[in-house]
Amino acid sequence: MNYQWLIDRVDHYIVDHSRTVILLFLLATVVFSGGLGNIETESGQQQFIEDLPSFQALEDVQQDFGATFSQVSTTTTLVQSDQNVLSKPALLDMLRTQEQVEESDPLRVDGTSSAAQTVARTLDPDATTLEDQIRAVERATPGEIDRAVRRAADRYPDFRSQLSTDFNRRSASASATEATVTHRAGPGAGSEGGPGGASEFPPNKEDRIERLVGAEADASTIRVLGTPPDTTTTTLTVVLPIALVLIVVMLAVAYRDLVDLLIGLAGIVMTLIWTFGFIGLVGIPFAVLLIAVPPILIAVGIDFGIHAINRYREERVHGTSVTESMRLTTDQVSVAFFIVMGTSAIGFLSNVVSAFPPTRDFGVTAAAGIVFTFLIFGVFVPATKVTVDRLREQYPIPTITQTPFGSESSPLGRALSGGVTIAERAPTLFVLLVVLSTAGAGVYATGVDTGFSPDDFQPAAETPEYLQYLPEPIRPPAEFEYVKIDDFRDENFEQQGQVLMYVEGPMRQDTALERLHQAGNDPPPTFEREGWHAESRSVVTLIRSRARNDSAFRQVVERNDRNDNGIPDDDLPQVYAALAESAGEDRLAELLSEDRRSALVIYTVDGDEENDAITDDAYRVAGDLRYRAQPTGNAVIFDEALALVLETVIQSLVLTLVGAALFLILIYWIVEGRPSLGVANVVPILVTVVALVASMRAVGIAFNAINGTILAIAVGLGIDYSVHIVHRFVDEYAERDLYPALRRTVVGTGGALTGSMLTTVFGVGVLALALNPAVGVFGVLIALSVLYAYLTSIIVLPSILVLWARFVDEDGEERNTDMGDARIAGR
Repeated sequence: MNYQWLIDRVDHYIVDHSRTVILLFLLATVVFSGGLGNIETESGQQQFIEDLPSFQALEDVQQDFGATFSQVSTTTTLVQSDQNVLSKPALLDMLRTQEQVEESDPLRVDGTSSAAQTVARTLDPDATTLEDQIRAVERATPGEIDRAVRRAADRYPDFRSQLSTDFNRRSASASATEATVTHRAGPGAGSEGGPGGASEFPPNKEDRIERLVGAEADASTIRVLGTPPDTTTTTLTVVLPIALVLIVVMLAVAYRDLVDLLIGLAGIVMTLIWTFGFIGLVGIPFAVLLIAVPPILIAVGIDFGIHAINRYREERVHGTSVTESMRLTTDQVSVAFFIVMGTSAIGFLSNVVSAFPPTRDFGVTAAAGIVFTFLIFGVFVPATKVTVDRLREQYPIPTITQTPFGSESSPLGRALSGGVTIAERAPTLFVLLVVLSTAGAGVYATGVDTGFSPDDFQPAAETPEYLQYLPEPIRPPAEFEYVKIDDFRDENFEQQGQVLMYVEGPMRQDTALERLHQAGNDPPPTFEREGWHAESRSVVTLIRSRARNDSAFRQVVERNDRNDNGIPDDDLPQVYAALAESAGEDRLAELLSEDRRSALVIYTVDGDEENDAITDDAYRVAGDLRYRAQPTGNAVIFDEALALVLETVIQSLVLTLVGAALFLILIYWIVEGRPSLGVANVVPILVTVVALVASMRAVGIAFNAINGTILAIAVGLGIDYSVHIVHRFVDEYAERDLYPALRRTVVGTGGALTGSMLTTVFGVGVLALALNPAVGVFGVLIALSVLYAYLTSIIVLPSILVLWARFVDEDGEERNTDMGDARIAGR
């Protein structure tokens, strides 16, 4: 197929109408910049799980039983640690702190709850206020307090849950306890009250309580669990200045000319403006995963820029004019850029099959960004370079150097020739060794873990010491108090969890309550027990509780309980009406929907168990209900998300490899008439992907919802390197023998690849400094994928091309025979 007319047309505009091209691209930049102000942000893990069946069930629970889950109030957790938090001084410290908090009007406190209050009420059942409870503890002797602690432990199940796991009933001691402060939400701060809803109200509530705690005692044993740190903003503050410096330094080394450096940077800035203006215009929210898009586009933009400028300089050093040098450059690199764009876009778009919405948005955004990168660095940058060099011929614009990066006589050129030397001496043996080692690494890589946890997004309690040497404006805090307290809670308190069972069925049916109750008989191991029954809360437990305390309601239950087990099984509408009158409609609405078509059962589970075990047990209980039942809750949702992580990784990888291979085969068949080159082009990418996954297992990095896209990225970026080698080789091989063509290719293109690799690895690898661990790991993996892609392109690909030329390329053999006969005839 003749495609040269299209390239010639583009060359015409780049060379003959360069200023018009520059103006059009600048106008497009203004248009895209208009979308920057429309960008909305999303944070947290909800964005990854909102399409899961278990999360949909949670939303149904919130809709049908809104009184239980609506954000009409918020809470703050107080954590007390001491030698014995049940001693008299520690109890008084907690009670006085609660009193101070309750008396603070700006905090809008609706109530407080603590183990200290339980002990005080055990000492004096009439002590209903904090003032009375403080007085009760002050008057009690240490012995009386110890006896009250033991009685509280026996009488109140919730008492132990507020104490650390080292609670000793006999000695009436524990090293830590928790208290809860409940705040009333203000006007407009409910579940529909804008970003964050009631969770943000009252404003700065943790800071206000911390000031009260600090003012109450010189050495208070109480700390306030605040809000999770904003590691995304902190990370960007630390990483962006360092990354910018590294990128500029590496580009300066690669370009070695100020004007060319500025052209390259302008292209990168325009690419980012176009990409993020695009997501603002089409309404894609900015989520944490999109933080990876700028490094990817910068990496590809740097590569395109260095290749275009370097190839242009190769012609200029031979005395070729500006116009002709750029025509020759664009003739060669435009096709390579297009192939890179196509394969990279296929890799990124493969993520649209993901179960996670942010991953799908990432795929669309990255693909659009790659297209923009192709246009800007394939058209705008060459047009700008032509315009500047023509001005250099007219005006004394400073020029530092215009020589290409890397030559056969340079140290870099000699180092790059190593892969060619191997290809000349033992290509078959070397490729065989690569295949065997890749197969072994592939078997090892199958053991890589997957994960989905809040810890993926949470920093360490203390930041690395070396970050404290950074200048004050970008220096992160030495420690994160929230993480420190949260880690303390994980280590010292029993982690109880909940499974919410959303049950759909005719709850007016006589057998409905019996079915709800029987599903909890002989509960599975991860479910907490009350005798032989699962510890739970449902409309059944509410009925039993009210029947014990309300004689009139008890009579209604007994009239409608045919088997005398305390669970009504006749005329349930009458029972529900009496229950609403006894307990209140709001309490009933927490567990039974208004239309009596759904119910909620809340099971208590062991929070220390693995999510997959809890999920399996939850579905077992759901199967016993004999109604349509969907378990939900954090454990279930995160386990289902975890199962989808690996599925998404595999799907996107298969689609990427198959799509990229077919695209390369088609393109090389159209452009060169040699579809087999597409297969040769893919081999180094397979090696790169296997090496990357094996490295992940070796260093203990698991696939998660954030880095699950890394394999598609590895293919997209890796093809960038191998395409430049293959396409340049085809051009050189048309004019030279095999080995001279290969050496000229690797040394000439390898110099640009080296500059691109170093800039990308250091510029993106600086994300390893990220305080957000998910972002840090992602940056390391991108840097590794780029390094592996570079090494396989420089070292492995030459031997593959030699074998291709020997055993596959029949046209090449005929051409080489004709060239050899011509040389003999000439002699």
